[in-house]
Amino acid sequence: MASEEDEKDPFAPRRNPALFGHEEAEQRFLTSWRSGRVPHGWLITGPRGIGKATLAFRIARFVLANGHGTPDTGPGLFGDEPAPVESLYIDPENPVARRVASGGHSDLLTLERELDEKGERLKTVIGVDRVRKAGEFMRLTPGEGGWRVVVVDSVDELNLNSANALLKIL
Repeated sequence: MASEEDEKDPFAPRRNPALFGHEEAEQRFLTSWRSGRVPHGWLITGPRGIGKATLAFRIARFVLANGHGTPDTGPGLFGDEPAPVESLYIDPENPVARRVASGGHSDLLTLERELDEKGERLKTVIGVDRVRKAGEFMRLTPGEGGWRVVVVDSVDELNLNSANALLKIL
């Protein structure tokens, strides 16, 4: 679910359709997508604040919007070739993008720090119980017939037990 901060901030990673400076990473993912051989996990690394989460949600929106498996590489119904996908951009008004932005897409799970029991502050780590829920989530059939996506924001916030649980899922 989107946090209160996300709801107020139009540039929160799950809402932000713009991405600058990550063209190479975007093209690397698109090359993999076009080949039909998308790895089951992607590790996006770099310093804090450069757009790793924005890129992850951009990939998630793209996969969920184009979701029924690998792209069709054959000719269309009338013999025309499908237009090559040049970007991961999904229009913010697209229903998938809107559900991702609100945190309500049934095939997307975000692992992030939660509020404490009092609901006042964020916990210091992502707990092992939350990561185990990701394992249960991945065992389910996709609700919309395409892919299931888990975004971990950020792996640095996993404790040792959570990290081990995540590695077992992968």
